Amino acid sequence: MSSLQMRGNDISTPEITHISTHGVWLLASERELFMPYDEFPWFKDAPVRSIINVQEMSPGHYYWPDLDVDLTAESILHPERFPLKSSVISASADCFNT
Repeated sequence: MSSLQMRGNDISTPEITHISTHGVWLLASERELFMPYDEFPWFKDAPVRSIINVQEMSPGHYYWPDLDVDLTAESILHPERFPLKSSVISASADCFNT
């Protein structure tokens, strides 16, 4: 009798499980990672369709193509170790000199 088990990489897709007024929850590699808006401002005013469009580029490396946001599990778990943040500029903050 032969075994029908397939061998290879575990193909689990990252998934956004919850979006709230406080932040976003990402389920990846059987663990849930919380991204509060204070630490991850790119998600705060983003459309839901852009937030849920997440890809795992390599193990523990996540990319949101619609938002051009690139994060690792390490940076999500320990944002204090990665102090560089993008500035989120609202349309009302744009000024034009005439």
